[in-house]
Amino acid sequence: MEEIKKHQPGTFSWVDLATTDLESGKKFYSELFGLKAVDMPVGPDMVYTMLMLKDKPVAALYEISKEQQEQGMRPHWDSYVTVENADKAVEKAKTLNGTVLQEPVDVSDSGRMGIIQDPTGAVLALWEPKKEIGTHFKNIPGSLCWNELITTDTEKAKSFFTQLFNWGAETAEMINITYTAFLLDEQPVAGMYKMLEEMGNMPSHWLPYFAVEDCDQISAKAQEMGATVLQPPTDIPGTGRFSVLLDPQGAAFAIIKMEPMEEQPE
Repeated sequence: MEEIKKHQPGTFSWVDLATTDLESGKKFYSELFGLKAVDMPVGPDMVYTMLMLKDKPVAALYEISKEQQEQGMRPHWDSYVTVENADKAVEKAKTLNGTVLQEPVDVSDSGRMGIIQDPTGAVLALWEPKKEIGTHFKNIPGSLCWNELITTDTEKAKSFFTQLFNWGAETAEMINITYTAFLLDEQPVAGMYKMLEEMGNMPSHWLPYFAVEDCDQISAKAQEMGATVLQPPTDIPGTGRFSVLLDPQGAAFAIIKMEPMEEQPE
């Protein structure tokens, strides 16, 4: 896989983890995925830690402040979508009944970011790149490979995101759920399914998937390191083998061993 130089607008380009224990998070993810953690001070009391693959950033994490914890923020992964213009994208989200959690702001000279909440409650960051594009690798072990919306209302969410990003949508039955693939230029860029009853009162959210070479081995390793398994390794016919986990601080993420792409006949 060649290094990514630019992300197409409307595609997922970055993920970062808000955690209650930065040192534990750094140790867990760097050891689990074979990544290097590099601290970057971004203020007097905050460190933004890059997770590096082949010396290039593929994800990051930072510690939730005590004030944010008191306000109820729990450990979680945030997903970012690249946009051409963050201000215009945020304004468009407003017209589609989205909620703006953070108006667009410049992140030094790296890019411009806004944070929105779709009408079903899922939070998503919008990234207008300047010096920083986001992840430099996707779809190789240790890097982001998929983002999935688990929502309380698939029709409402589909209407919102297809209009916001000009995504197409294809729905099919998969295992025990109805699954929607979001498409950009006819290529899948994200997925969605309706919240299952056994998930209880969990809010709508985006779940990041990281590519791995062996789903069973990495899932077992994560458990040994203090993670909780929400979905044991399971085959998705024609796609791969995946598992969903909670890290030791309680943030949800998924891993997947993708099946090799079938070569097209010449």
